[in-house]
Amino acid sequence: MEGELVAPCGMNCSVCSGYLALKNDIRSKGLRMTYCTGCRPRDKKCAFIKKRCDLVMNNEVEFCFQCETFPCEHLSKLDAKYRKNFKMSFIENLKTIRDHGMDHFLEQAGEEWKCPECGGTICCHNGICFQCGIEKLKARKQLYRWENE
Repeated sequence: MEGELVAPCGMNCSVCSGYLALKNDIRSKGLRMTYCTGCRPRDKKCAFIKKRCDLVMNNEVEFCFQCETFPCEHLSKLDAKYRKNFKMSFIENLKTIRDHGMDHFLEQAGEEWKCPECGGTICCHNGICFQCGIEKLKARKQLYRWENE
């Protein structure tokens, strides 16, 4: 887990399918998934919020919690979608960073998303470790949903 991989909206790109697909070279293992280096490393600030927020777009805030309207309508909608479909809350991530600091957040996220089988990272988009769960991922009809959902 790296602080540079936490987007302004609170997305932890370390657990994102695009980042994990790149990190684990999923294509070489027979799966076609989008690769991504993360929002900040791509200098995209935030793939979800930036086009809707002048503060993020103009680098006036590093994280959405620094805004006086936190959480805004756009972030709240995004958060609801991720809580429902991907078992992650951007708003809770941001509150943890704001209240306890990035190091604490990264330590907590590292434990929360740690694969119990191999110690790798579980993907927030499907609940699969891209290190030891490749066969499970290959067997999925939907690559971007948790099992039984």
